[in-house]
Amino acid sequence: MEMPELHTGRLVLRAYTPADTENLVRLAGTREVAATTLRIPHPYREQDAIEFIAACRPDFDLGRSVRLAITLRQSGEFCGGIGLHLIAEHHRAELGYWLGVAYWSKGYATEAAKEIVRYGFETLNLKRIYASYVSGNPASGRVLEKIGMRYEGLSPSHICKWGVFHDLVYYGILAEDFRATRHSM
Repeated sequence: MEMPELHTGRLVLRAYTPADTENLVRLAGTREVAATTLRIPHPYREQDAIEFIAACRPDFDLGRSVRLAITLRQSGEFCGGIGLHLIAEHHRAELGYWLGVAYWSKGYATEAAKEIVRYGFETLNLKRIYASYVSGNPASGRVLEKIGMRYEGLSPSHICKWGVFHDLVYYGILAEDFRATRHSM
């Protein structure tokens, strides 16, 4: 199966390539991005990007994940990343995404998330997609609400990042709710 290339009105979600290394380090490497994500280390080094990019295709082939670069449709400019961590035996996936600081508050995260959720339900035939975010990042919560996910709960002091414990807020959507929402639009 080929890695997907997904198109929206303003974005292309495509496979990462080695040419993305510099932009990945530059954008994901900011403290602001690392502070709002669960799995991006800080500092984020070139070797981190090389290893991440190298793992994307094998993880896709093994059915573990779909991780795509977010680029602007008109210019091809790299602006972030999005993915689904797949749990095949349960027909579910965890959604994760990030954008470089210069691309925040422009609707790109919502647009990319809508498209990868559509792909997850319509192409991968998932039953459920869920996501979590650090409680101090309410912008992520708004993205999840805009794409039709519902609040599912809070895990107090669930992660420790940089020596500080943070609550995680969970959202999710079922395939049937996604379909019902799409048909009512």
